[in-house]
Amino acid sequence: MIFRKSDKLAGLKPLRGKVITGKKTRLREKKLSDVRNDYRWQSDPELSKLDAAPTLEMSFAIYLLDYSSLLNRRDARYPLAIETLEGRHIGNCTCYDIDGKKGEAQVGIMIGDRDYWDKGYGTDALNTLVDYVFNKSSLDRLYLKTLDWNQRAHRCFEKCGFTDCGQLKRSGHNFILMELKREQWEKRQN
Repeated sequence: MIFRKSDKLAGLKPLRGKVITGKKTRLREKKLSDVRNDYRWQSDPELSKLDAAPTLEMSFAIYLLDYSSLLNRRDARYPLAIETLEGRHIGNCTCYDIDGKKGEAQVGIMIGDRDYWDKGYGTDALNTLVDYVFNKSSLDRLYLKTLDWNQRAHRCFEKCGFTDCGQLKRSGHNFILMELKREQWEKRQN
């Protein structure tokens, strides 16, 4: 990963081969070998619908050409792969729109491998990311948005301590906005 010196990342540093370990998952830097899974997941209409994103329609060859440049782009983004403790890549999570001056960032998560849905892997990965961000950065608030009909995601985010803080309409979709402040997270640690 290439990081520019900036307060935009609010103290988050590259993992340089290290992993962040949770109870069920490990988070690591994205790497080129993730490209096939990422392409498959972004080309999946059901996963795209859950992410309120258009289904990827470009060829794998074109996607591969852009992939390495995406890995090295760090404009206020901290993308990580989610693995099982055994090392199987099952999804991705990202801390993005990092604003060190405001002390906040948006987070997102996607478990692409359906074999790991509804088994606590998403909750564990998000808790692991949140703990890492609050322990290693100066950020005071994390926020996210989820489609208003995606009850599974909403329950996951609530389990991780996020609370509803608003609504958003964008591109024909209705979202619930949720947040977790450092002080709320610290109370949960006791």
